[in-house]
Amino acid sequence: MDFLLECIGFLPEDDPESLAELALREGEAAPWRGDPDRHRRLDLGGGLELRADREEGQDFWTVLPHYQVPHRLRVAVEQLQLVPDSPFDALLTGWACPPPPVEVTDAPGAYRLTTWLSDARRLPRSLPAGHVLAVSVAGFALDVTYVGPNDGVRDQAILERERGAFVAPLGAGDAPGGCCDVSLRIREIRHVRNRVTGRAVDVLVCDAPDRPLTLFTSPFQLEQDGFQAPRPGWRIEGTFLFTGHVSGGLRGPRREAGRAFG
Repeated sequence: MDFLLECIGFLPEDDPESLAELALREGEAAPWRGDPDRHRRLDLGGGLELRADREEGQDFWTVLPHYQVPHRLRVAVEQLQLVPDSPFDALLTGWACPPPPVEVTDAPGAYRLTTWLSDARRLPRSLPAGHVLAVSVAGFALDVTYVGPNDGVRDQAILERERGAFVAPLGAGDAPGGCCDVSLRIREIRHVRNRVTGRAVDVLVCDAPDRPLTLFTSPFQLEQDGFQAPRPGWRIEGTFLFTGHVSGGLRGPRREAGRAFG
C-alpha cells in the first residue's frame, strides 16, 4: 500500500520505514489510537496527515495517508465491523445521506459507502442498524480507470440512474475493506503543499449527493497509465480506499439534552 503515500505528495522511492521514524520523531500522538509511541500522526499542512501505526506484536510500521475533510457526511449504519488485530480501527458500511428523521431504520440513503474509521475507541461495541453517524472521510486511489471529459463516461445509463454520481462498495467476498468503485464529476481542485517534501498535492472535490466527496490520486500512477492530470468539470473513475474518522452522531451530553448533530 506504499503507493497510497504518493497521493499526498511523497515519491515512489520514499521509504515508509523512514517516514514512520519521521512521524515518531517529529509527529504527535494520533487521537484515539493508544500508545503514543506506536500510533503517530504527522501534520503535513493543508489538512494532509501521515499516520504511522505499529500494533502489538508487530515489528513493522503501517504508514498511510489521511486528510482532515472540512465537512461531515451523514451515514446510516448498515454494518460496523470492529477488527480484532487492529483494535483502533473499524470498518463502516452504510447508506450515505439518508433521509430525515436523523434516526432511520428502514429507509436507504443516496448511495452505499464503506470506509475505515481510525477512531474505533470512540464507538460503542455495537450500533443499531440505521443509526446515523457523521463521518469525515476521503478516498485515496487504488486504481484509476478513467480521467477525462464528463461525456466520456463508460456507462451513461448507470450515471443517469444515479443522478450523475456512482459510488458502490466492492462486492466480492475477498475484496479489501473500505474500498469503493466511483464515477464522479470533479467540481473543483484545491492545491495544498506537503511541507515535508515541498510537493504540491491536488485535492479533488467531486460532486455527490448532499455533500461532495474528496479524492486523491497519485500523479505518478496517472502518468504511468497514460492519463492527463484531472481538471474541474472532468470525470474520474476507479477504485478508492476510503478512510476517516467519526465527527458526530455518538451519544453525549448534547444528545442527552435532546439536541442532534448536523
